Amino acid sequence: MPSLDQSIPRLGAQRRLFGMTRFQLLGGLSFAILLPALLRMTNGGVSVLSESNMQTTLVAAFCAHVLGYITYRKLGTVPGIAGAGSIFPTFALAYGSIFLIIFFWRLDYSRFQAAGSFVMSTLWYFGMSIVNRRIAPRELAIVPGGAVDVLISITDIVWRRVSVPTVLPTGVSGIVVDLRADLSDEWERFIADAALAGIPVYHLKQVLESLTGRTDIEHLSENTLGSLNPNMLYLKIKQAMDWGCALIALILLSPLFLVIGLAIRLDSPGPAFFRQQRMGYRGKPFNMLKFRTMRAEQPSSRNRETAITRDNDVRITRLGRFLRRSRLDELPQAVNILRGEMSWIGPRPEAMALSELYEERLPFYRYRHIVRPGITGWAQVNQGHVSSVDEVLSKLHYDFYYIKNFSPWLDLVIVLRTIKTMLTGFGAK
Repeated sequence: MPSLDQSIPRLGAQRRLFGMTRFQLLGGLSFAILLPALLRMTNGGVSVLSESNMQTTLVAAFCAHVLGYITYRKLGTVPGIAGAGSIFPTFALAYGSIFLIIFFWRLDYSRFQAAGSFVMSTLWYFGMSIVNRRIAPRELAIVPGGAVDVLISITDIVWRRVSVPTVLPTGVSGIVVDLRADLSDEWERFIADAALAGIPVYHLKQVLESLTGRTDIEHLSENTLGSLNPNMLYLKIKQAMDWGCALIALILLSPLFLVIGLAIRLDSPGPAFFRQQRMGYRGKPFNMLKFRTMRAEQPSSRNRETAITRDNDVRITRLGRFLRRSRLDELPQAVNILRGEMSWIGPRPEAMALSELYEERLPFYRYRHIVRPGITGWAQVNQGHVSSVDEVLSKLHYDFYYIKNFSPWLDLVIVLRTIKTMLTGFGAK
């Protein structure tokens, strides 16, 4: 049996083959488009390809598959996203969108071919995900020096320490080095040789952000701070989409609002809605609207102790616990979105008392206000509700990662994980 070091090049070549875009996409198109068509031809013969509904379905399925694959690949670059876990919702969204257009255009299509293509697409990429995991996990080499030991706690990667600066590692996806460390001339030449040999060289901070979904903010330089400015074009597009979705949500969900409001009034005395002043976009306070989940005798948001929701907080009503767990209490914030005060996705707005406390104790805290606060966000789906200052610092790392990587792909991941959060109640208090 070959040793581990001898088998690495072979495993690396197999991993590259199964991970190649051309192999995955062409194989997926063949498996998901051609195979259902061949099955259909076994009953109807080659003539089925000349039918207009079959031709429409093949073109639509091709577009849906390519759209699903591109989205799937993009989501795979987001930290904490399991490849297999994003396959079904991604392709369901892609196929649903394309065939919804076909439906509204009243074009005739083959339901068998469409359903078969969707099923085969998900099966193909599930299979590719399993094969890639079994062939070999991703491996990264570590150059000694600096704070690289922190990487060992991340278990999704196989870490290989480089012991001497004379032999380049083989079969690895890249080399990680702390570029802030005081490296010897030998190690610097080693890094240069690795780059010349085509081995990607990553800075420690870059890898940590990619694998953890957090951006360390204790030592932000002016250049780093500038790079955290969000994409202004997408910011404007996102605001328009937020406004449209909020208007539709308020119209469609108005009966649900009425039912929840009546249930709150019957469950405990007090108003159905709760208003609290929060710190908002660009540091401007606003009144956030929610369904009331606590007893009506609630103090001002300026009181720091009572502004924090504790574990098993006795102020929460019976119905309030369900609303918090399902996140239904957040729905009235669609009104805040229509006013331009909030977004569906962004850093969670804090009560004024807590925001002032965190600004006193945490560096760069105010910078999170550079984007509109959201009903859900990257920190919420990763960390849940937090209360202590130490937990808020960790949440701030997630918020800064979101701002730095502000994109529709990250927003889509947050939407998918928010749905999972609503079903499981993760992080609710």
